[in-house]
Amino acid sequence: MAKEADRFSSAHEGDREPLFATRRRTGGLIAFRFFAASVFGCICCIWLYRVVEPLEKDENRTGFFRLIWLVMLILEIWFGLYWLVVQSLRWNPVWRSTFTDRLSRRYGDDLPRLDVFVCTADPVIEPPLMVVNTVLSVMALDYPPEKLAVYLSDDGGSQLTFYALAEAAEFAKTWVPFCKKFDVEPRSPGAYFSSKSNVLDSAAAAEVAELYREMATRIETATKLRRVPEEALFKYGEGFSQWDSDDTQRNHATILQILIDGRKDNTIAIPTLVYLSREKRPEHHHHYKAGSMNALLRVSSKITCGRIILNLDCDMYANNSKSALEALCILLDEKEGKEIAFVQFPQFYDNLTRNDLYGSMMRVIADVEFNGLDGNGGPLYIGTGCFHRRDVICGRKYGEEEESDEIIEAEKTKSLASCTYEKGSEWGKEMGVKYGCPVEDVITGLAIQCRGWKSAYLTPKKEAFLGVAPTNLHQMLVQQKRWSEGDFQILLSEYSPVWYAQGKISFGLILGYCCYCLWAPSSVPVLLYSLLTSLCLFKGIPLFPKVWSSWFIPFGYVAVAVNTYSLAEFLWCGGTLRGWWNEQRMWLYRRTSSFLFGFTDTFLKKLGVSESAFVITAKVAEEEAAERYEKEVMEFGVESTMFLLLGTLGMLNLFCFAAAVMRLLMMTSREAGGDLQTMGLQFVITGLLVVLNWPLYQGMLLRKDKGKMPVMVTVKSVVLALSACTFIVFL
Repeated sequence: MAKEADRFSSAHEGDREPLFATRRRTGGLIAFRFFAASVFGCICCIWLYRVVEPLEKDENRTGFFRLIWLVMLILEIWFGLYWLVVQSLRWNPVWRSTFTDRLSRRYGDDLPRLDVFVCTADPVIEPPLMVVNTVLSVMALDYPPEKLAVYLSDDGGSQLTFYALAEAAEFAKTWVPFCKKFDVEPRSPGAYFSSKSNVLDSAAAAEVAELYREMATRIETATKLRRVPEEALFKYGEGFSQWDSDDTQRNHATILQILIDGRKDNTIAIPTLVYLSREKRPEHHHHYKAGSMNALLRVSSKITCGRIILNLDCDMYANNSKSALEALCILLDEKEGKEIAFVQFPQFYDNLTRNDLYGSMMRVIADVEFNGLDGNGGPLYIGTGCFHRRDVICGRKYGEEEESDEIIEAEKTKSLASCTYEKGSEWGKEMGVKYGCPVEDVITGLAIQCRGWKSAYLTPKKEAFLGVAPTNLHQMLVQQKRWSEGDFQILLSEYSPVWYAQGKISFGLILGYCCYCLWAPSSVPVLLYSLLTSLCLFKGIPLFPKVWSSWFIPFGYVAVAVNTYSLAEFLWCGGTLRGWWNEQRMWLYRRTSSFLFGFTDTFLKKLGVSESAFVITAKVAEEEAAERYEKEVMEFGVESTMFLLLGTLGMLNLFCFAAAVMRLLMMTSREAGGDLQTMGLQFVITGLLVVLNWPLYQGMLLRKDKGKMPVMVTVKSVVLALSACTFIVFL
């Protein structure tokens, strides 16, 4: 690999035309900084109000009032400081554009080897047909086939997945040449043939479509029956012979099969395709996806040893065939590319509803905040859609020489995927993807940047990769719990950006990491603030200045300015007004359920009460649930502690708001006017919470379909909310 790097640098040493350009935001930057300064100034006024404004004297309740007032001050200090940290992501954004034509003129087909890692773990949750569509899409990338290898890591050790990949290997001999000849997009056959507008109207396309349908039928039939056809056992006997009759998902030897060897026989120009299921034994920890990635790093280094590595989740197909060339424009640039360790593409989805019902896209994070991180030294590594330098992810520091790997026979590499190979080694520590955290990708990227490397964020006009977004609320909340819990664990670990990264990366990048690491702790202030606002409205305790008071101005300005800017930013990122409203709802639900449970579970793990677990998100939905998702009807359907918490909070907001409205109706007009002036902002906040929760109330009280909230969850939520209101009445 060192010789290859030297050859690339010397052969093109005279070429100085840049392969990519970096554009920094100029227009609107001064206006944004003025806006941010004005908002923070008003936040300081809010803090001042909490400190200097005396409460009305009431000897019987002064202590209780002052306690609430102190809690509100602490919460508003948290919100102000956290808002300031988040704004750091917007101070220096950059956008990168690539010149693939220059790359082609300079290198032609003389490109570095590229190894693609696709990881799967469960053939039920991650259907084999979806997995092979991802594999086929990257096999058809616009890249020299003799330089491209695709590895599928099957942590489920499933014969069904192997069978599907073997079928895909046969189909690839037709699909890859077809894609190259007709330049079709996207290059996932499932996505391509389901898109009526893109499919070629030709005999060749019809023939390939028929072959795909036949392959898909065979794979889906086998998946449904949970067994491989007898004829396939004979057809692909060499591969299936590696399974023993008593093998299970968590107890089997290493299974390694090269299904297509593009290194030896390249008469039909097909990339190398390899299946790997690393050894699993119950007595050994396998470290989930991180362990799978490290096994792939070792095994591939002895088969094809690609200098560049792309890793993808099994549901994330290549939507842009030139994505590899786009990434190489950055990594191979003679001037700036040498200091960049990895190129991260955004995580986009192909099954989003028009208004992104569950806020899965996180548009502002993808289109604004990550570009801001790029301006401060580079984005986070998010675990998929990322091009790495092999030697860097294996531990090389910036400025060190590359090391070479010897290519050997595939059979001799099985030991590299054994469950005991890493014992006593630096794998998972200083080498490869790091262990010990649910978000091993983020901590690995941080460690790489702390070794002196930078990263780059690339958002081409045509999305590079498209995945499958959660199609029900519970899936989304579980996924977000794992992310927030993992990020918070990083903050409390030896790799905390607060101390581990000091002096190694820029201060702006440290703030960026802290922003996401604080997702879980942010749940407690949000929960307390919403509860205090609603319950004090119910009790008639004013928490904010009167509407016509001068002190009301900073509260009103912050509320209006921040939300108006948030809406404008969301629309600028391509969202819709309703999509923004949906995202506000999802942020509320995340912070009062996913992030809260992630926060508490982190402390339980620190106390040794529970252990970390990796939860695989289901990639398929039942037909009726899928129809409701398309209609943007929120899916509940299962009993969950998270739903119980959301239901209780939602009903509590509703009861408090209804009680306050009834109190107004029972007053004289003059008394009601005075109450509105005193409690006006609390009415607005609680009323907005009620409106945000409308789909929740529908699911609990109005809907009759299978996706409604389970009756027991609804009953428990109502009882708990009424109990809380009763307690407040007699407090």
